[in-house]
Amino acid sequence: MPFVITSPCVKEKNGSCVEVCPVDCIEEGEDMFHIDPEVCIDCGACEPVCPVEAIYPDDEVPEEEADYIEFNRAYFS
Repeated sequence: MPFVITSPCVKEKNGSCVEVCPVDCIEEGEDMFHIDPEVCIDCGACEPVCPVEAIYPDDEVPEEEADYIEFNRAYFS
C-alpha cells in the first residue's frame, strides 16, 4: 500500500486529494477518504495537497496512526 490516509481526514473530507489523483484511486467513505492500494501508483500527488496533512507513505505513517494502514486496506476488501 503506497499511501495511507489517517485520522486528520475523519470528518474533514476536503477532496483536494481526489482532484489531483491521476488514477482515481481515492474513494470517499462514510467519514473520510480511502486510497485503494491496488490502484495507487505511488505518485505522491495527493500528499502535498491534503489541507490537514493526513496522507503518508505507508512506511512513514506515525506510530499513533498505524491502525489506519489496516483500516484503509480493509475498506477495499
